[in-house]
Amino acid sequence: MREAFFIFKPVLPILLCMPEHDLVVPPEIGFDNENLQTYLKQEGLLSSTTHFQIIRRSIDARQRSIKVNLRIEIRDTPAKIDYREYHQRDYDVSGAPQVIIVGAGPAGLFAGLRAIEYGLKPIVLERGKDVRSRRRDLAAINKDHIVNPDSNYCFGEGGAGTYSDGKLYTRSKKRGNVRRIFEVLVAHGASPDILFEAHPHIGTNKLPKIITAIRETIERAGGEIRFNSKVTNFKIDEEMKGVILESGEQLEGVSVLLATGHSARDIFHLCQNSNIKIEAKPFALGVRVEHSQKQIDQARYHCENRGDYLPASSYSLVAQTTFNEIERGVFSFCMCPGGFIVPSATNQEEIVVNGMSPSRRDGQFANSGIVVAIENKDLRGYGKYGELANMVFQGEVEHKAWKIAGQTQKAPSQRLNDFIENKYSDSLLETSYQPGLTSVDMHSLLPKFISERLVTGFKQFDRKMKGFVTNDAQIIGVESRTSSPVRIPRNPNTLEHSEIKRFFPCGEGAGYAGGIVSAAIDGEKCMEKIAALYGNKKAL
Repeated sequence: MREAFFIFKPVLPILLCMPEHDLVVPPEIGFDNENLQTYLKQEGLLSSTTHFQIIRRSIDARQRSIKVNLRIEIRDTPAKIDYREYHQRDYDVSGAPQVIIVGAGPAGLFAGLRAIEYGLKPIVLERGKDVRSRRRDLAAINKDHIVNPDSNYCFGEGGAGTYSDGKLYTRSKKRGNVRRIFEVLVAHGASPDILFEAHPHIGTNKLPKIITAIRETIERAGGEIRFNSKVTNFKIDEEMKGVILESGEQLEGVSVLLATGHSARDIFHLCQNSNIKIEAKPFALGVRVEHSQKQIDQARYHCENRGDYLPASSYSLVAQTTFNEIERGVFSFCMCPGGFIVPSATNQEEIVVNGMSPSRRDGQFANSGIVVAIENKDLRGYGKYGELANMVFQGEVEHKAWKIAGQTQKAPSQRLNDFIENKYSDSLLETSYQPGLTSVDMHSLLPKFISERLVTGFKQFDRKMKGFVTNDAQIIGVESRTSSPVRIPRNPNTLEHSEIKRFFPCGEGAGYAGGIVSAAIDGEKCMEKIAALYGNKKAL
C-alpha cells in the first residue's frame, strides 16, 4: 500500500461567530505572544478559559512612535490547526495519463501537485539538479566564478524561487486562491506565521527543505521529477504531442505545460525556430542598491536602534521620470532586509545580480533592485530581432557588465552619490556580494535612457525617504531578470497556446506571473484547465 497523498484541504475545527478585535499596540506587545496574552487579559478581552489567535499583523511606521496593527480572534478552544491533517486518500497516479511539465519552479511544482489531485500523472522535467547537488554549483559561482548554464541560482530544483528568499506577498488578489498556496507551503514545512503576516516571507535558508518536501509528495503519489533533463525540442503534429530531451529521449503526454521561468532563453529561441508564436513583453532593468540595514532602520523607524522586537525594516518606492519627453516609472523591486546580493547569471559571460534574505533577516545589509520600466517601443533599434528584441537587449547589457568588470563574476559597482554626481568611486564599501565588486562608471555601462532615469528616481526616493541617497551606499549591476522579456500568448479561456492545442505556457517565463505565489497559482490554474480538457473535470 502506497503512503497516503495529502490533498490540500485543511481540517479545521467548526467554530461559530468567534469574535475578532482590531488592536493597535507597541512592538513589544505585537511581536511577543506572552506580552500580548498579558495585554489581552488586562484589557478584558481574554479570560482564563478563552484563547486567542492572530488573524492579521502589520507594522505602521508612519509616525515616530511605531505601532503594530493586529486582528485577534478570541476562541473558546485553543487554536489548533494542524496542516498535516488533510483528507487522506491512497493516491496512485503511476498508471494514469501523463502530463508533461517542463520546469520544476513554483509553477511547475504546484502544477504537479494539482495534477495528482485530478488523477493525472505529472512528469516534471528539470534541466538542473536537485537542491543538494545544486548547492555545489552555487558555491562554484561565488568562489571560483564558474557558471554552470544548467545549474545556478535560476535553474535547478525549485527554480529561481528556491533562492529568491521566499517573499510571498502578491499585489493582486484576483489571481486565485492565495490562501491555498500558503497552506500547501505550511503543509510542507513553512512557518504558519505566513498565514497572518501582512508581508509573509519564508527565507532562503528554509526554502530548500520545503521544495524537497513538495517533490517527495509528488513522487509518493506516483508522479515523477527528473533532473538533468533538458528539453531541446517539441513534438508537434498539428497539436503538441510531447518533448524531446537533450539525451534524445522522447516523451508524450495528454498535454505539455511549459513553466521554464524567465531566464530560459534557449526555450524562447526554440519557440521561434518551431514557429510557435511568441511576443516581446515589457520588462524592467537597472541595478541593486545596497545600504547597511541600520541605515534603512533609521530612515524607516526614525530611531537609532530598532530594538529587540521590530523586524528589519523594508521599503517600497516608486518615481515617475521623463527622458526625451517619454515618461517611465522607476521602482524598487524585491527589497531584501537583512539580506545579501547573489550572482544570478545563467551563462559564463554575463553579470546578473539578485537579492535574498534568510528567515531571520538578521544580516548586516539591506538591498533592493531599483529598476526602470522598459516598453517595447523604447528599443526600436532592436527591431531586426523581432519578438526577441527585448531579450537580446537584456543579454547585451549583461554581457557588457561582464566585460567592463573584468570578465569574472565580480560585479560592476559605484557609490550611490558618486553615481548621481557622475564621479568615479575611488573605493567601494564592504558588500554582501561574495564574488566581489569592481569600481566602474555605471553611466558607461547602462544605456543613457536608463542611467538618467535612475538618477532622477534616486533623487525622488531621497525626498520620500530621507537619507536614502548617501555615499555610504552603493549600486551594483545589473538587475536585469525582473520578469520575462517574452510572452507566449495563450487563449484566455482554455489557457492553451493561442495557436497550438495541448500546449500550456505557464508562469513567470511565459509572462503570466511575477513571483512565487502568482507563479504557483498560475501552475494550478493551467493544470485545472488541462484536467477539464484531457483528464478529470473534478479533483478526486
